[in-house]
Amino acid sequence: MMERAETIEELFAALESPLLGYALRLAGERGVAEDLVQEAFMRLHKQFAEVRDPRRWMYRTVHNLAMNQRRDSSKIVPMDPRGTKEGDRGENLPDPQLHPDEELARVERIGMVQSSVAALGGKSRELLRLKFTEDLSYKEIGERLGLTAGNVGFQLHHLLKGLGDELARKGILR
Repeated sequence: MMERAETIEELFAALESPLLGYALRLAGERGVAEDLVQEAFMRLHKQFAEVRDPRRWMYRTVHNLAMNQRRDSSKIVPMDPRGTKEGDRGENLPDPQLHPDEELARVERIGMVQSSVAALGGKSRELLRLKFTEDLSYKEIGERLGLTAGNVGFQLHHLLKGLGDELARKGILR
């Protein structure tokens, strides 16, 4: 067998940055690209004696790994067991940083808040919707509901204070 021109260490030094750029263009995410390049070098290390053209082999391996990753990730469908409703901004989606017990507690707290808001009268829910969903000013809310801006502020203040007190009694707020 021919003597190899480059060691694996020399190949790593020469190819790491260009392969990372190539993988980034294929994968679109830096973390994924880094994983692809690392996996390709690990495979090269295992097969180094059998690989005839390691530079070309590395690019082909990174390409194949990226295509496999793209295909596999397209099969993943995020699940939300509560279903998604029109206008849902994703605030109920799982937080991957939380432990499952913490995530369950978070979802329960969200449910309690939603239940407390749903128990409000229609005018109170509308005030909250206009302020926090549509992000309208007190003046704009007042124009829609036939109230003065000051009255909107007064009602929202007491509404939020009442919700806060109720959520504190339920142990959601401290």
